[in-house]
Amino acid sequence: MGKAYLTLNKLPQGKCACVKTLFADEEVKRRLEDLGLVTGTKVEAVQKSRSGDPTAYYFRGTVIALRSEQARQILVEV
Repeated sequence: MGKAYLTLNKLPQGKCACVKTLFADEEVKRRLEDLGLVTGTKVEAVQKSRSGDPTAYYFRGTVIALRSEQARQILVEV
């Protein structure tokens, strides 16, 4: 079975993945990296808001909410 890649916004709630790369522009990329979303980081989708956007993600001991447009710029491996 091969590796499965998808963007973070497609990660189902309760599932974990590993960050592979960021496709964001430099300003957004720097912000995400400052938060700890770097290559190799394990991340879990923990909860979606009632409207479905934003989604809360758990990584490096904290929970951060990201909007779909931000999470779409992060490629993860399931």
